[in-house]
Amino acid sequence: MIMKTLFLNLCLFIAATTMAQSPIDALVTVTGKGEVTAVPDEVTINLGVETTGKDPKSVKSENDKSIDAVLKYTKKMGISQNNVKTQYVNLNKNYNYDDKTTTYTARQTISIKMENMDNYEEVVAGLMTQGVNTINGIAFSSSKQKEYERKARTQAILNAKEKAEQYLSPLGQKVGAAKMITESGASTPQPMLMMKSRAMMDSSSSGETLAPGEITITESVEVSFYIQ
Repeated sequence: MIMKTLFLNLCLFIAATTMAQSPIDALVTVTGKGEVTAVPDEVTINLGVETTGKDPKSVKSENDKSIDAVLKYTKKMGISQNNVKTQYVNLNKNYNYDDKTTTYTARQTISIKMENMDNYEEVVAGLMTQGVNTINGIAFSSSKQKEYERKARTQAILNAKEKAEQYLSPLGQKVGAAKMITESGASTPQPMLMMKSRAMMDSSSSGETLAPGEITITESVEVSFYIQ
């Protein structure tokens, strides 16, 4: 028992001595940011068809008919069917306690990705005539998204190194190799956009209803450099 205790104490002493003698890495840790701006060339429209009536079967049938017309219209406009996706289908029963009447509301939402924004105005106006009565949102994107993300990452790394050099230069020290790189993630905030209401679109056949502006692809990284 005494021998085991002595052996254990010896091991602990050796480990503690080794740790004490091991030099602690001198590091500088910074966060780098990279940004790339681009004009979007793709747009995804989230739209819906809502139908209300007293008979659930007729309400659902009318709603399905409008959706069918929308899908046929997207084919006619040359939109790839891989870019047309049903997101939500619902039929609700609504009871009005004031007049004790019951109505039914059928809703379907679809996302349509347009890889060519040149005929955006025509497509949206046409969708409205097919029964679309809600546009829930628009998201811009670029067909070169991956390329821009790679450029932003490179800029983020260079920005991190530049920051580290700025911190160490007044101290007469230099930046060494990177020990650790942690990605904070990418973001693509949506630009401001302008849209006309359906009434405005019906009353005017000209004029732009979309201002895509620019999208900014941002990458952030945290880098730990050795100090030389």
